[in-house]
Amino acid sequence: MLKRDFYLLGQGEAESRRLLEQTDLLKPEAERFLDRLNITGGARVVDLGCGPRGLLGLLAARVGTDGRVVGVERNAAFVEAARRFIAAERIANVEIVEADAKASGLPPDGFDLVTARLVLVNVPEPERIVAEMAALVRPDGTVASYEADLGALLCDPPSRAWDRLLEIYTAYAEAHGVDLFIGRKTHRLLRDTGLVEIDVKPIVNVYPPGHPRRTILLDFVTNCRGELVHETFADGNELNDLIAELQHDLADPGRLVTSHLFYETTGRKPR
Repeated sequence: MLKRDFYLLGQGEAESRRLLEQTDLLKPEAERFLDRLNITGGARVVDLGCGPRGLLGLLAARVGTDGRVVGVERNAAFVEAARRFIAAERIANVEIVEADAKASGLPPDGFDLVTARLVLVNVPEPERIVAEMAALVRPDGTVASYEADLGALLCDPPSRAWDRLLEIYTAYAEAHGVDLFIGRKTHRLLRDTGLVEIDVKPIVNVYPPGHPRRTILLDFVTNCRGELVHETFADGNELNDLIAELQHDLADPGRLVTSHLFYETTGRKPR
């Protein structure tokens, strides 16, 4: 049976650390993404599935003291981490709401911009999150999605351990109704909610030796390791061997590792 509150990469401390590191590593891309949106002072913005930090600080700076940012997060530990971040940074124009991104409880047609970053690729029923985004944004407002697609994640020369771990991880995601290729389909989801002027920009990166995200597949598998074994997608000994083998392969400076294909997708709600 599909668990509607399932989150692919777990909700523990390891995932919290990964998300915080991801926020720092993806900050230049996030800045460029938000620059494209032309956010004005005084804007009202929602960051759905904000995690322990998300885009909150960057959005708060752009809307200014007259604006308002609402971060929506379901995981209680991530909610507390986000609130600690806001308090530590003394950001007064951000509110964190503990709620499901699929049904936030926020007022419809109440925001100038609604964003979600790397959320759809980790949950079942992503179309419900996109529907919530479209419902929350006001007429003439913007919905902006930054989403991953597994299609470009590869290493060359090929690695047996990489291929096997990717096979295990993909099977685990599919069994829980998670679409690892949702990035390429996000434009369709936005259109299906009635949004117009859909714009798509793809991004792919190379992760050289020493780059923190070169081991992204290992990070994913490690986060899910307990579930992979418990649900018999892999034997614990096999996983240990594959992880050690892939660590060795990724240390090879002659191996090319590319990122997910990321899609920046925006749409406007018609009047």
